[in-house]
Amino acid sequence: MTEPPTFSLPPTFLGVSKTGRDAELCIAGIPLDIGTTNRSGARFGPEAIRRASRMLVDGAHPQRWIDPVASLELADIGNFDIALGDISASLALIEAQAAPLAHLAALGGEHTVTLALLRALAKKKGPLGLVHFDAHVDTWRDNFGQAYAHGSVFFHAIEEGLVDPRRMIQIGIRSPVQKEVFDWTLSKGVTIITAQDAHLRAPSDLAAAIRSVVGEGPTYLSFDIDVLDPAFAPGTGTPEVGGLATWQAQAILRGLETVDFVGMDVVEVAPAYDHAEITALAAATIVWEYLALIASSR
Repeated sequence: MTEPPTFSLPPTFLGVSKTGRDAELCIAGIPLDIGTTNRSGARFGPEAIRRASRMLVDGAHPQRWIDPVASLELADIGNFDIALGDISASLALIEAQAAPLAHLAALGGEHTVTLALLRALAKKKGPLGLVHFDAHVDTWRDNFGQAYAHGSVFFHAIEEGLVDPRRMIQIGIRSPVQKEVFDWTLSKGVTIITAQDAHLRAPSDLAAAIRSVVGEGPTYLSFDIDVLDPAFAPGTGTPEVGGLATWQAQAILRGLETVDFVGMDVVEVAPAYDHAEITALAAATIVWEYLALIASSR
C-alpha cells in the first residue's frame, strides 16, 4: 500500500493519528489571542500550522536522517480549552491541561500562553533555562495597563521564578523598547542577542552562545514567529523589519542538540496576514526541527 499524498493527510500536525495524552510527546494547539497589542488573529494559528506541516512528512530530516513521526511516539491532542475573553482564567485552564503531559510542543496562539506552560513545567522541573526567539523582549511589566498580555510574559516568568534569568537568552530582539525595560531585563541576568548582532555572527557561533548560557539543566524553547523578518513571516500581529531569515533560525536550532529541552512553543502565527502559507510553513518547520532534536537526543 502506498502512502497517501501530502494534501490528503489527516488535518493533524504531520498527519499523526494518535490522540492519547499519555504519548511521549504531545502536540496541542492553544487558540488564544485576546492579549495581543496590535493585529489579532493568532487564534487561527494552530490550524494553519497543522495544515502547512503536511509538507514535512515525505522524508527524513536531511541533516539528522531521522523521521520524527517514526522515531517518536507523537500524538496531536487537539486544542486546549480557553476561557473566552478572560486571560487569567485562560492561563489557569492552559496550565491545568499542560501539567499532566510528559512533553508538550504547543502551537499558538499569542505569546501569553507561554506563561501558563512555564508555570506547569516549573512546578515539575524547578526554574528553567529559556531559549527565546523574538523581535521583542516581552519583559514589560504590563501592556497598556493590563498585567497579562503577550508583551509581559517573561516579566512575570522572571518575577515568579519560573525561569532562571541567568540561563535565559533572547535572540533576534529589535523592536522599539523603553530603555528602562531593556535595562531591567539585562539587570536580571538575561543575555540578549539583537537581530543586528545575529546578522554579524555565524549560526554555529550563535548556537554555541545559546548552549553556553543555558548549560545542562532543563530548558524551554519559546519561538515567536515574528523573530523572522516580515519577508519570511508576514503572517503575524507585530511584524518588525530587520529580522532573522528562516535559514538562520533553522541553522541555529540544528546546533542545539546537546540542550536538555523539556518543552517548546511556536506562537504569534496569524494566518489572515500570511501569504502562500509561508509563515505557517516556517512555524511548522521550527516544530519539526525541534522534534528532530528531541528524537536525535534519545
